[in-house]
Amino acid sequence: MARELIRKTYKLYIGGALSRSESGRSYAVVDADGGFVAHAAQASRKDVRDAVVAARAGFHRWSGATAYNRGQVLYRVAEMMEGRREQFVAEVARSEGLTRRQATAVVDASVDRWVWYAGWTDKLAQVHGNANPVAGPFFNFSLPEPTGVVGVVAPGESSLLGLVSVVAPVLATGCSAVVLASQSRPLPAVTLAEVLATSDVPAGAVNVLTGSVAETGPPLAGHADINALDLTGVDDASLAVELERAAAQTLTRVRRPDAGEDISATPGLSRMLGVLEVKTVWHPVGT
Repeated sequence: MARELIRKTYKLYIGGALSRSESGRSYAVVDADGGFVAHAAQASRKDVRDAVVAARAGFHRWSGATAYNRGQVLYRVAEMMEGRREQFVAEVARSEGLTRRQATAVVDASVDRWVWYAGWTDKLAQVHGNANPVAGPFFNFSLPEPTGVVGVVAPGESSLLGLVSVVAPVLATGCSAVVLASQSRPLPAVTLAEVLATSDVPAGAVNVLTGSVAETGPPLAGHADINALDLTGVDDASLAVELERAAAQTLTRVRRPDAGEDISATPGLSRMLGVLEVKTVWHPVGT
């Protein structure tokens, strides 16, 4: 006997909770062949504001943890991703039109990349910090600190590996994130949100919104409590200009997508360094 298809509606992830859009709207998600998959919540401007408020509260909890503890929490997220490997493989394959073998390679690379960033949490200060030579009886230290709340537009085509590549470095530095997931391929992002909801990542440290980037991008970019903005997933040049102008009103740091950037390439430190501030401290010798 054939089973009835369950028409699932996936939710947003704001402040550690999975919730519907405040507007009650949703949209149909289709696979690479155009077949119906599910419905996803369509975030509104109000959802963006709620997510930023949650991210600010989450930032204080997340950045206040030790770097070692943050690394252990991120390792745990990778373990939970591995536990849901089959689900991720199925969603990536259907979303991106890949074979099972290709999708498995993408999921494995995504988990490995999460682990890679987790390993950097307690090493950034040693690599990017410095004891500066000065003339006089003083110590002078440069110390990296997280910049705050980061707005992230995730890549539209790379539904999981691209997502991990832009979210993991934000968390590794101690920042919190408001993520605009791929509009056409949101399911891997929602599943990652479900992983985060049941992990030790503090509520609000990551917030995942689905829906139209053209609608949610401007209020995110122009929000006064956003400290940095990553536009990696913005392919529309006119939208990118609009978001940059909105961010300029509050002097928000902006990372523009690099031409020809290969999101699958081995990551360097640039994404982490881009969301760090360097504090210089002077201290007298002998006191």
